[in-house]
Amino acid sequence: MGRHFPLRRSEDWNPADAEAREGSRFPGARSRRGGRGGGPAEPAGRKAMQLCHQVAMTLSEVLAECGDPLLQGLRVLGVEPAPDASRLSVALACDEGGSVSRVEDHLAKASGHLRGEIAQAITRKRAPMLIYHIAPDEAVD
Repeated sequence: MGRHFPLRRSEDWNPADAEAREGSRFPGARSRRGGRGGGPAEPAGRKAMQLCHQVAMTLSEVLAECGDPLLQGLRVLGVEPAPDASRLSVALACDEGGSVSRVEDHLAKASGHLRGEIAQAITRKRAPMLIYHIAPDEAVD
């Protein structure tokens, strides 16, 4: 059986010629590269905001049913993508007068359970990482 293409020797090959041939076969292939992708420069889309809302609702329910009284006193203020939907920033407010460091310790211990509950509630391949931000008590007299 004969060959359908000519044999080329390595000394005959020139990378510039190959790029010129590929460029002529696929015009604009390199310029289309950034068209679709969820990079950090892209603003949060509708699906990311749906995920944030779903995580906020689930997290508020799980915290309300939690056995830890300190975590039961937390309110979810909002959830935002930070920088994309794979990592979410959760803003929490403490209703009771607990110290922020103590609340952070309790959240660190319960973070695996909280993330597992969120993974069951959402339909994603991977559960997002949660970053907690605790706002101090607003009603200080």
